[in-house]
Amino acid sequence: MTGAETAALYYSGLDLDRAGGRRPDPAWIRAQQESQDLRVIPLWRDECLVCAGQPVVLAGDRLSPLPCGQRETVFLGLSAAGPVFAADLSGLEKGTAQDLAGADDCADVRSLIGAVSRAEAGLLAYARGLLHWQRGQRFCGGCGGRCEPRDGGHLRVCADCGALHFPKIEPAIIVLVELPGEPRRCLLGRHQGADPGRFSTLAGFVEVGESLEDAVRREVAEEAGVDVGTVQYQGSQAWPFPAGLMIGFRGVANSPDIAVDGAELADARWFTAAELRARIADRAAVPPYRPDSIGRALIETWLADAAG
Repeated sequence: MTGAETAALYYSGLDLDRAGGRRPDPAWIRAQQESQDLRVIPLWRDECLVCAGQPVVLAGDRLSPLPCGQRETVFLGLSAAGPVFAADLSGLEKGTAQDLAGADDCADVRSLIGAVSRAEAGLLAYARGLLHWQRGQRFCGGCGGRCEPRDGGHLRVCADCGALHFPKIEPAIIVLVELPGEPRRCLLGRHQGADPGRFSTLAGFVEVGESLEDAVRREVAEEAGVDVGTVQYQGSQAWPFPAGLMIGFRGVANSPDIAVDGAELADARWFTAAELRARIADRAAVPPYRPDSIGRALIETWLADAAG
């Protein structure tokens, strides 16, 4: 994948100054909260508050009537237009949260793809991921003490033992495996519970003590029974649903043999470039990727190479 292709991925390449060196200063955070240019993105239990199908973005004074303790507000960064925060309204009833935000519904970020720009989708996903972590890190995993937010919401500190808790990232690999020779073929699998025609690239979480390349070979071997040799990095994508980082690879199979595990995968097949193009072009067929996933970029890049 080229740099341009990586930059075009959803949820990545966010044009925002996160101000990591300034957000530990409480006085600076307060000044941003009092800025006339402040924008606040409200969410409710991991969902965007929307009006007429578009995400709601509020001026800061719209949140001032909310009683203390019924919201979590975090600093996202500085945009060209001013500071941007996110507010978690999960402590309210859904209707109350919608009324406060001037919204008529709630929606998952991924359901808004096509209705919002890549930049908007990235900002919404970032807000969702950080607020999700905030709700899950209210107490210390070491002593059980209450954790207080610091650094504009990018750190929580245990009030009892002083332990520092930072947002956790869960790295996962996603890989397009190709088979040498002609015609060029790539491996796609159908996961258990997926629609009958839903074949996609293989993916899985990286385990403790494992390199990214080792994770690629293990996941493909475990799920599809395919032995992978060469592994080459292609690009990465933020995937805050709730805390993922998708790391894309292309791998080369040592053998065409497939032995599906029957647990993660229900089926796996080798597809030629022609078969894959026909499947993508067929409006009645299930596409082999989500439109916002790096899996799409892996497949489209492979198809472009196969045509060259």
